[in-house]
Amino acid sequence: MFAQALDAAQRAITGFLAEELARLGPDRVAEGMRYATNGGKRLRGFLVLESAGLFDVPPAQALFAAGAVECLHAYSLVHDDLPCMDDDDLRRGQPTVHVKWDEATAVLVGDALQTFAFELLADARAGDAEQRVALIGSLARASGAQGMVLGQAQDIAAETAALPLTLEQITELQGNKTGRLIEWPAEAGAILGRADPAPLRRYARAIGLAFQIADDILDVTGDAATAGKALQKDAAAGKATFVSLLGLDGAKARAADLVAEAEAALAPYGEKAHNLAALARYIIDRDR
Repeated sequence: MFAQALDAAQRAITGFLAEELARLGPDRVAEGMRYATNGGKRLRGFLVLESAGLFDVPPAQALFAAGAVECLHAYSLVHDDLPCMDDDDLRRGQPTVHVKWDEATAVLVGDALQTFAFELLADARAGDAEQRVALIGSLARASGAQGMVLGQAQDIAAETAALPLTLEQITELQGNKTGRLIEWPAEAGAILGRADPAPLRRYARAIGLAFQIADDILDVTGDAATAGKALQKDAAAGKATFVSLLGLDGAKARAADLVAEAEAALAPYGEKAHNLAALARYIIDRDR
């Protein structure tokens, strides 16, 4: 059932983004936006749809928040791949935006995707005024200087630090860089459902950290062709990761513990949360 639900969400989000981005026209930036949002696992958008579904929010309404977080995530990847950041040539099995076009185009595509995310959340179909303001404010905090951007800055600083990061430091870094944009879509469902976000926040915090640990494991054990991106770059750069700090078996054990924490946090929702529980397990079992 989870596989079918994820596939349906991927198709719905892809169709929604294709329709919304089509109205931007044929120029290079718009073309780059469509290129950058093509493909991917859509896990963040899936989180929005599933968390909103717990409170019977119509999918047509929740798709605006799902599309927004996918655009925000795509912008972060476009900028993260730039030569001044992680300098990657491959993303989702295709050339990165700056490789396909140029660096200036990649910067502008990322900028445009970021602002488009908030345009989607401001749409009247995304919710009433109170919901839209809450969604916009919370995504700004999750993605900006208190969240994802802070995490990226911490990651860059770690590359030139005199000593490798400690486990506590890397947990904080990844909680900002990766975790905040996984927490937000789960909280978005609660905002749309006018519900207490605390249980979903605990769930998402656990799977966000598990997601990064799984990425670190894949960086060591994965296949670049399957992953669709370069692997083992962290080890080559001498950067601390969960695998380097905990060992491969220790990292796998920690990820499994986090999945158990996530599943426990879903208890208030009963069987309605079965796809969210399955997502937690999928995160540490995936091969890309």
